[in-house]
Amino acid sequence: MRWDGQTVGADDGALPGLERSALGRLGLVRTVRTPEFADVTFHEVLAKSALSKVPAASKMPFGWTVNPYRGCSHACRYCTSPETLVLMADGRQKPIRDIRVGEQIVGTVVDGRYRRYEATAVLAWWRTIRRAYRVTLADGTEIVASGDHRFLVGGRGWKHVARQERGYPQRPFLTLNNTLMGFGNGRAAAEPTVAGPSEEYRRGYLTGMIRGDGMRLDKTYTTASGRPVRVTHFRLASADAEALERSADYLTQEGVALKRRPFSAASATRRAIDCIYTGRRADYEKINRLVAWPGDPTEEWSRGFLAGIFDAEGSCSRGILRVSNKDEEILSRTSASMDRLGVPNVRERSNPRGVGGVRVVGGLPSRQRFSRLVRPAITRKLSVLGGAVKTAADLRVVSIEDLGFEQEMIDITTGTGDFIANGVVSHNCFARPTHEYLDLDAGRDFDSQVVVKTNVAEVLRAELARPAWTREPVAMGTNTDPYQRAEGRYRLMPGVIGALADSGTPFSILTKGTLLRRDLPLIAEAAQRVEVGLGVSLGFADSPADEELQQSVEPGTPTPRARLDLIRAVRAAGLPCGVMVAPVLPWLTDSRDHLRRLLDAVADAGATGVTVVPLHLKPGTREWYLQWLEREHPRAVAGYGRVYARGTYALEAYRQWLWDRVEPLLSERGFRSSGHRSRSGATGRFPDDLTPHDEGDYPSGALAGMPRDGGGLQVAGADVQQVLF
Repeated sequence: MRWDGQTVGADDGALPGLERSALGRLGLVRTVRTPEFADVTFHEVLAKSALSKVPAASKMPFGWTVNPYRGCSHACRYCTSPETLVLMADGRQKPIRDIRVGEQIVGTVVDGRYRRYEATAVLAWWRTIRRAYRVTLADGTEIVASGDHRFLVGGRGWKHVARQERGYPQRPFLTLNNTLMGFGNGRAAAEPTVAGPSEEYRRGYLTGMIRGDGMRLDKTYTTASGRPVRVTHFRLASADAEALERSADYLTQEGVALKRRPFSAASATRRAIDCIYTGRRADYEKINRLVAWPGDPTEEWSRGFLAGIFDAEGSCSRGILRVSNKDEEILSRTSASMDRLGVPNVRERSNPRGVGGVRVVGGLPSRQRFSRLVRPAITRKLSVLGGAVKTAADLRVVSIEDLGFEQEMIDITTGTGDFIANGVVSHNCFARPTHEYLDLDAGRDFDSQVVVKTNVAEVLRAELARPAWTREPVAMGTNTDPYQRAEGRYRLMPGVIGALADSGTPFSILTKGTLLRRDLPLIAEAAQRVEVGLGVSLGFADSPADEELQQSVEPGTPTPRARLDLIRAVRAAGLPCGVMVAPVLPWLTDSRDHLRRLLDAVADAGATGVTVVPLHLKPGTREWYLQWLEREHPRAVAGYGRVYARGTYALEAYRQWLWDRVEPLLSERGFRSSGHRSRSGATGRFPDDLTPHDEGDYPSGALAGMPRDGGGLQVAGADVQQVLF
């Protein structure tokens, strides 16, 4: 998109006196505000230097660094309401509030004359409070978004929800009768009223699944002696585990005891099939009662029945969704249930074998409506990937309402730059203490006032060409993350990487941002010419509880699971990948259980080395962190006062205690010891008055001002050179 910015001097909302501040002295060109980063101001400067000498007092094991940014846009803001439904790659729709970094969703790409649906990864997720607008389409689709959000308009490109506020250059915005691209979600009146499967839904699902694909046997045999023997048997076989597991779960909830076994082995043309079964007469009779046709089916039963019969006998081939069967009762019930839910359908003639069908009409909008209302279990039948983005539904904008209040908004960043929100194509939005040198504070300003060195690559290339440059290693990501969200827009790192490789300068990159994936081919090419090291910062394990703490500590950054996937991608590209387990938070993430789970995950992802670093509390960071600690974990305040009594770094006694805890865990996972030894000659026993609780993690909370630089305790892994630090 075109960024809206003005030069300093106009009433642009920049900080008062900015042109006379340290930023002005740095070569400020303009201050930019953009809807993609609400509440974040970017100060674009022409840097006079790119290489920064690292002070010896910082205890860093490298001498030079490059920081394209000062401040960090990771913790950013925004754009659609939390209830907005996002189309997942498996064909389902999921509220944007429940989306997680690393998940596969549907975006779009231009392919010749057409725009097509394509799977894409979620790279970032964040929230903020914004003024709300409701956009209503002719088919009944509604979407609540901020005025800055953009949608794809047929024949007109991307348009914002609302016009730009007075004083800014005008931008394209939605007007009545603009037609959005996608399939729409239709009217909300027929939406499910319950979040989970009700009893009626479960019974309907079992009726469709078992009548469509199950076997029920009740037969009396006569033995050789003439004695009659009654045999009852139920079996349900499927190649799709999703449907089989859902059926087993629903039957178990009804008190049916089941067994599971292989039914048929895989062949060159067929998938393996498993089955669930029971021979108990009481269970057989209970199943018969569950799948009996209801005299007056409810709406929830109809939803469940359609899900079950679709999983059993449905298909979606070449964009045509149909249910096929020989049983007239099943076909009639299927058509009636679709009519009840407002899914347009037609009956198809039976073929010579007597198989008839019910076909959904109306293209992708109707198919998505069916999927959303019915919620089948088998995801492979629902995919839209590869299909052209065509507007079959009436997606004309009929109203745009300023709701007159602010509310929570959420947005995501994806690999394709867009996603499908409520059925329409929606555009996504793309070291604290150092800020004090710029007359900015280390807290709020670090998040909201980001300095961008727009000419960093050109200046760096000139500095590297000087005869005095001896090609010492350069480390990036040690102060602010070079792959923070703003990099998706400014794209400074490709030029930096190229300059370093062309000059023969070895370099390393540390990041917590999955945007690194974009440059992996470029980095792999650079590694053919210079020594390259890559590192991922990861301080939390990947269980749901750990993820909750991680998101509160590092809002807007990729989850542990997404960063583990990034490690795998780096290794798949043939590059080394060290992991910085940092920061280790005393009393919060230094328990044996947490460290064990984290190192297990890191080893499984293929990391080539591990560095463990306890929390640092530099001036600026320290004040923000301790304010949070006193508010959220008052019991830990006294302990932190002792552990950090001497300033920035944890006491040697704590570092030795942490080493004694970590060293055996590293050895068990094949990470070689670096031979850490206490400078003070400590025995390894943590003093009684400083010992943290072993397993006593405190409740999670929103940490502010986490330090990102290295130093302190060094626990090296496979090869120290590949660990970067």
